[in-house]
Amino acid sequence: MSARGDAHRLAPGLCVPAQCRGLIERGALVAINSSGGKDSQAMTILLSRIVPRGQILVVHAPLGEVEWPGTVEHIEATMPPGVPLILAPIASGKTLLEGIEARGRFPDSARRYCTAGWKRGPIERELRRYLKAHPRFGGRIVSAMGMRADESPARARRDPWKRNDRNSRADREWYDWLPIHGLTTAEVFQIIADAGQSPHWAYAAGMSRLSCSFCILASRADLARAAELRPGLYRDYVALERRIGHTLSPTRVPLPALTGVPAAPADADPRV
Repeated sequence: MSARGDAHRLAPGLCVPAQCRGLIERGALVAINSSGGKDSQAMTILLSRIVPRGQILVVHAPLGEVEWPGTVEHIEATMPPGVPLILAPIASGKTLLEGIEARGRFPDSARRYCTAGWKRGPIERELRRYLKAHPRFGGRIVSAMGMRADESPARARRDPWKRNDRNSRADREWYDWLPIHGLTTAEVFQIIADAGQSPHWAYAAGMSRLSCSFCILASRADLARAAELRPGLYRDYVALERRIGHTLSPTRVPLPALTGVPAAPADADPRV
C-alpha cells in the first residue's frame, strides 16, 4: 500500500509529513521502535497500513530481568507477519541493575542514562548495521517512535519530524518520526481494540504504562502494583537501594515506604 494513499482514512490520527511520504515512496526503511507497550503497538498497527511491508522493520531493546515477562513474545504476536524483528541488547551484556550499582545511583529525569545506554544506543547500532546490510533502501531510514504529547510537557514539546544529524552521514539519511504524537491514551487503546488485538497483559493487571517494571518515571500506584506483581524483582530493587544509598524515586523515599509494600524475604517469593 503506497504512502500516496489517504493516510487519514487508513490510519486516523496519524501525522505523515510530506517529506516522510516522499521518503517512503522512494523506498526508505521505516524502523518501528517497539517497547511492547500500548503506544508502540498502536503505532505498529497504523504504520502497517500505509508503509509497504517490505520497507518495515521492528526493533526492540530487550532489558532482561527488569523487562515485563512476555514482552518480546507480545511484540512478535502483534506485529505484521513477514516483517523482521531485530533485538538490540547492550553490547557489554551488563544488566541495568548492574549498571546502576556500578554508578552508585539510579537514573533520573535529567540523567536518563538507562535510555541512552540500554535502549537508544543499542537500537541505533542495530539500525545502522541493518541499513548497511540492505542497500536496497538507499541509505534512507525513518526511525518511528511512539512518544505522545499528552504523556508529559517534555514530550509535548518534541518535534514530531526531525532530521537526526548525529546518525546522518554522506551515505545515510536518517529521520526521527513521532507518528502518533497527537493521539490520546483513549485513542491508542481504541486503535488496538479495533485491530482485534489486546495490549500487553501488564495493563490488565493494573499497570498504566509499560517500560521497566520499576521505572524512575513511574507513579506511586504503578510502583506499588509492580511490587505486587513482581515480588522477587522488587526485593532486588529494595536491596540495591540499601547497598548504594540511593533511591529509585526522586522523592528520595525508599521503595517500601513509597509503595507501602514490604520486600519479602529471599525464601518467601518466586523469582518474578
